[in-house]
Parts: sequence; structure tokens; C-alpha cells
Amino acid sequence: MSVTGVPAPDILAGVIPSDAGFETRLEEWTPDLLGTLVRVYGADAAPAVADRLAEIARAAHAERAGGLRELDERRLREPDWFQRSSMLGYAAYADRFAGTLRGVEERVPYLRDLGVTYLHLMPLLTPRSGPNDGGYAVQDYRSVRPDLGDVDDLRALATTLRGEGISLCLDLVLNHVAREHGWAAAARAGDAELRGYFHVFDDRELPDAYEATLPEVFPDFAPGSFTWDDELAGWVWTTFNDYQWDVNWSNPAVLCEYAEIILALANVGVEVFRLDAIAFIWKRLGTVCQNEPEVHELTRALRTVARIAAPAVLFKAEAIVGPSDLPAYLGVGEHAGRVSDLAYHNGLMVQVWSMLASGDTRLTARALQQVPQPPSTTAWTTYVRCHDDIGWAIADEDAHAVGMDPWAHRRFLSDWYSGAYPGSWARGLVFQRNEATGDRRISGSLASLAGLEAGDPQATARILLAHAIVLGFGGLPVIWMGDELGLLNDPGWADDPAHADDNRWVHRPRMPWDVVDGTQDPRGITSGLQHLLDVRRSLPHLHAASPTEVWDPRDPRVLLVVRRHPTGPLLAAYNVTGEEAWVEADVLHWLGLHTDGLRDAISGSAPSMHEGAIRLDPYAAVWLHESAPEKTGLTT
Repeated sequence: MSVTGVPAPDILAGVIPSDAGFETRLEEWTPDLLGTLVRVYGADAAPAVADRLAEIARAAHAERAGGLRELDERRLREPDWFQRSSMLGYAAYADRFAGTLRGVEERVPYLRDLGVTYLHLMPLLTPRSGPNDGGYAVQDYRSVRPDLGDVDDLRALATTLRGEGISLCLDLVLNHVAREHGWAAAARAGDAELRGYFHVFDDRELPDAYEATLPEVFPDFAPGSFTWDDELAGWVWTTFNDYQWDVNWSNPAVLCEYAEIILALANVGVEVFRLDAIAFIWKRLGTVCQNEPEVHELTRALRTVARIAAPAVLFKAEAIVGPSDLPAYLGVGEHAGRVSDLAYHNGLMVQVWSMLASGDTRLTARALQQVPQPPSTTAWTTYVRCHDDIGWAIADEDAHAVGMDPWAHRRFLSDWYSGAYPGSWARGLVFQRNEATGDRRISGSLASLAGLEAGDPQATARILLAHAIVLGFGGLPVIWMGDELGLLNDPGWADDPAHADDNRWVHRPRMPWDVVDGTQDPRGITSGLQHLLDVRRSLPHLHAASPTEVWDPRDPRVLLVVRRHPTGPLLAAYNVTGEEAWVEADVLHWLGLHTDGLRDAISGSAPSMHEGAIRLDPYAAVWLHESAPEKTGLTT
């Protein structure tokens, strides 16, 4: 009998082995899965879809290697493993980091010594030849780029990483496939079933209706959201580029295809899936076709299938959306803790750069206060830089609330980080200028944007402060490759013709192993970051389950972040300016930290105080908490 009461196909009987743990999870999670599917596909279609997903889960679990099943059991016993303050992420392109997957495997000791426990390798599944949006136009989800290796190399790397306590994260592009993907090729050849995997229109009537409310993602080189294809004899939805065809998630066959893909890669050893472009997967006329409720239902369905077959797997939502839309990707209300396990805190990243340019924390405090606490079983992914450009996602209402003109502030940030603003120490490049809206995004490495390329004497302090903010916020912090070294913009980024039209490659240089192997750290960036990481691991307050509070600033130059923990509060204070600033005495009194035992975990000593207030050096960070009383050996 099937999980929904419908007889299961006889072909499964006696062929696919099972175990008690799998069957228990299947029984436990099936009602949740079925309810989700009913809300997306309706009561009539949902049971058959649930049965198909159960078959997929059973088949995948039967093929799961013993070592991965052991990992499943360990993760079920320790569900908070990814929330701990000992977690550290690292993100890189495999070829830029070490040439090939075998090369990455050889460099695992470097990652281990840095303290990495989570490695995100940027798109490495086989993309289309020619332009492929940095690998996000996938032609085959079940093979690896030939220049990087093959699936056996990927399995070997995942096994080595797992042995060192490092979880492998890969991108899974959910919104679209390459025009050359097998599904698209079959659709162009006349396969009606596969044509149903895409949004295809015979004329412009519906595309024009959708376009009325759709924003353009790449207005410079990919205007519009629909492309005419002669072989298909129709208009196909292409949100990002004309060679990236959006898949039709209203077709349940698409959900089943992606469930199979996820579990196949999980059986190779992938532990975390970065769900790329997740916000775009559901289309609804009259909307921007982002953040629709079905997005979260479908993610929940995929997560449930993964929980049944491969419980060690985590989902990370790549949802670069407005602050009000962000919490839903970790789950709110009925979905709390049942959607993705991780989500990018894009708002924190944007606000770090906003503070450093303006020298003012009031907008940041207001914006971060509007973001609800994530469910206690999830975590934010925090970061200063990533592979992408920086878009100034600042809500108008937040800017108005602190007396700022949002349009003028976004213009200021673009001018500042492109180096056009008088006195700017930043050296970035404008990416995707939108003449209609005035929007300008920014490319550039952390070090170049923070002033190191310009020779600013306070650049190193600025770089370490930015890292301290994301490390001290809780969640799972991720370092972008080379930021631990202070790598500058790549002056030869456009030399490769494939990159010449995309200046995001300016902050994707190759790893300079001659510098790394020579242990050169003249500016103290590597050692300074390593110290912050060591201190972070020692602080239970930074476990992601502990709530984060962003307090109203007393001194507008100082960001105040409080982490609550049973051992007592941790006050993180950050001076975002190049001048002296203060943590006011009342903040310490409110938290009960006005004691002789007050210590700054970063310096390891008592902070410098004057009349109950704490003085902060330019670009200084302090993590303040009450130290445990020293043991005297006496008992009472």
C-alpha cells in the first residue's frame, strides 16, 4: 500500500530495500508532505504526487552509502550542528581556488587550518558552452564541468571534506535550465510532455501582460523576460538571460525531477544545497513573480523529501529580497522551521557597507530591527562579500524613519563605492546601471571597497571591523575566497572574453598560492581575522539559536548588537567611523554589565572606561560580557 492509501506499483515490491529509520521518517513526514502538495496542486492531484515522491525517496535511501547513513544518524542526534559558534563557511569557485576538484582536495588542509567547517563551491555542474551566467545556466545536473573533473572526483572531495568535519555546499539552480538542457532540447524537438516543463506562449498577449509588472534583472544585456525561440515556435520565459529557460513549477513533474536531482547529489556527498534564484520559481499574473506563497510550499515539499531520505541535508535559500520578504525563506507561521535551514542575511551585508560609507548606524539599526528573529532551529548566513555584486536593498520606509532620502542615499552609496564621491577610499565598478530607475549596483573585492587598493591607512581596521560585525551577529558566517588575505580587485578581470561583459569577475581573482604558501601577512589581515575566529568559537552566545537584538544607537557612530544566552548577555559594539566613539554607560546598566568582571572577549581584557562609558578606538569592535569568577579553590 502507498503512503496515501493508493496501491504502490508492484515493481517496487521486494526490489528496493528499506530500514526502520527510513520507514519511521516516511510515516512521520507524509502528512506534512501531503498537506503541502494539496496547497500547491490541489486535493485531486496531491496524492499521486506524494506517492511519486515517496518512491523517489525510498530509491535514493536504498542507494545511500553507509558513511552517509551514519552522518544522517549523527545529524538527527545533533540537529543544531550548523548553528554552533564553531561553524565557519568559505565560498569559492573551484577553478579559481585550486584549478580542479582534485586540486581543491589537495588544499583541504588550508581550509581546515583556517577553521572552515562548511565549503560552498560555486556552480560546478555542467553548464552550457559559451555564455552561461557564471555557471548558472546548467545543461546537466548530473555531471561535473569536464575541466574540473567528474562525479567520482566530486564524491572523493566530499568524502575527504566529511572526514575533516567540513560540509560540502553546492548550488542547485531551481528557476531555470540552459536552453541546451535535455528537457529544453526535447521540448524544441516537439516533445509535448517536456514542453510542459517550461512557460511557453504562442503569441505576445500573456507575455505582455506579465511584463507590465515584471522588473528586469539584467537590464543592460538581457532586457525583458521572454524570448522567441524558432525551434520551439513560441515565446519562452527567460527571467535572467535568453539562454536560461524558466521551468514551470506548476507542473508537478518538475518538482519530482528536482527531488530526484537533490537526492542523487546528496548520495554523492553534498550536504548543503544553495537554492539559487528560489524567489522566482512561481509565476502569478499581476505581480513581480517573486516571493509568491507557493515558493515556500515547494521548498517545504523538497525539504520534507530530503528529510525522509537523507536527513543530513540542509537547504540554504538564495533569496536576495527585501527585508520584509526575507523571514519567509526560513519559515513564518505554519512554515516556521520547515522551509530552508539557512538563508542569506543580505540586509546585514548591505548595511555594513552603508555604515562604513556614511559613518552612521541609525539607518542600520532601524533596518535590522525590522527583521524578525529566525526560527530557533534555523540560522542566517552572514557575510561581508560574496561572488555577486552589491545591490543597495534599502527600504524606503527605513530611510524615511531616520530622516533620510532613500533615493539620495542609494545614489550616495553607488557614488562612494565606485570611487566617484569626493574623498572616497573605495575602488569599485558600477554594475548594471538602470537609467530608468537610477539604480547602480557595485562590483569589487572587500579589500578594494574598504580602501586597501586606494592605500587608505585605516583600510585594515575597516576590513577587520566588517568581519567582526558578521561574525558577531550569530548564524553561520561565510568568508569569500581571498578576503582572509585582503585580495584586491583583479586588474585582468576582462582579459578572458567570456568575462569581458561582466565586471563581477573583478572580485573573483585566482587564489595566489605563492602568497599563501609564503605565509605573508604584512597588513595583519589574516592574523587579525584568525584571532576573531578563535574568539568566536569560544563564545556560546553566538550559537544561532540565541536571539539577536539590535539596539537604538546612543552614539550614532556605534552599532549595538545584543546576544542573549543563559550564561548572560553579550554586547557587541562597533565603531563604524575613523574617529573615537563611545558605548554609553546606560547600555551597560540596562544589560547588567556595569560590573568589575566586564571583559572584552576580542582583546581578552577589561575595556577602557571613563565615567562608566567605554571608549572605542576608530573602527574598533568589542564583544563585551561578564567573565566567570575565578576559582579560588575554596568551598563554602
